[in-house]
Amino acid sequence: MIDIKNRRTFLKRTKYDELRQSMLFLGNTVTVFGRQLKLLEYGDDFTKGKMESQSERTLAMIKPDAFRHMGKIINAICQSGFLISKLRVGRLSKAEAEDFYAVHRGKPFVNTLTDFMSSGRVCAMELVAPGAIRKWRELIGPTDSNQARSEAPQSLRAQFGTDKTYNACHGSDAPDTAAEELGFWFGPGRLPGKCDLGQGTSLCLVKPHLVVDGAAGLVIDIIQESFEVTAGQLFNLERNAAAEFLEVYKGVLPAGEFNAMVEQLTSGPCIALEVADRDGADAVEPLRQLAGPMDPELGRVLRPESLRARFGLNNVQNGVHCTDLAEDGALEVSYFFTILASAS
Repeated sequence: MIDIKNRRTFLKRTKYDELRQSMLFLGNTVTVFGRQLKLLEYGDDFTKGKMESQSERTLAMIKPDAFRHMGKIINAICQSGFLISKLRVGRLSKAEAEDFYAVHRGKPFVNTLTDFMSSGRVCAMELVAPGAIRKWRELIGPTDSNQARSEAPQSLRAQFGTDKTYNACHGSDAPDTAAEELGFWFGPGRLPGKCDLGQGTSLCLVKPHLVVDGAAGLVIDIIQESFEVTAGQLFNLERNAAAEFLEVYKGVLPAGEFNAMVEQLTSGPCIALEVADRDGADAVEPLRQLAGPMDPELGRVLRPESLRARFGLNNVQNGVHCTDLAEDGALEVSYFFTILASAS
């Protein structure tokens, strides 16, 4: 690898186990020996032909009727070999839903469909995999959930859908459609379904080591058993942003541990979640109890059912970050969903 700016070799040919072939697609950010690299273009046409066939993209959307099963569906996505390269949780307005389904404008079912799609939160994702469009549509099953239960009983629509409209998931049907639908959700300057951040909410950050290992859905599912997820987004944090977010720990933790925490947050994608109590109470302390002690080993003794006890490896790779103090809930949520989301 050549550092063009400084005109010198950055990295000679070497083995790097943390980098997987599935991560090598345009637009993705990868971290190699602590340096974040955004993939902008292929080196030559031969590489382009080889890599693009392995990195097709499609839009996957979890509809309002299945949003409470978001964790289970994300887990099924990861277990099926997809890479989630982008993710946003939001609530579409009626006008935004009509814009998304503009291709069906004038058809008799559109009003019912757009009313439904603007009735609750949805989760939109960019999925990357060889043959992603076909593969995702096979995973979700036939449009009619009743048909799915008879023809594809293991499909997502069979498990979580009700009928043709309330059918749990959406998937792009062709490359052109996928490009258009991904542009709707993730294109420059686009922010459909923007959430109004609530009071008394807390931040849960699913750390990169769990996202890369495909365990984020399991964590989200446990959170959804007790809380409402009211906003969500996948981020690739730059070092300055990670250090700024964790600044409260600077001077409290040993310098080496603080730096390791920053490195962990910038080592790959993380998923930020705004978490709310279902009854309107403050969510910070209950979520902190669910997360468990910062040290997973201590958690396995004192709180074996906590998230860090179940998914953490050590004090740095401890599964999740959560807001510690009630007065910091709004600040941490706003940092991700107002400051960073607007800049992305």
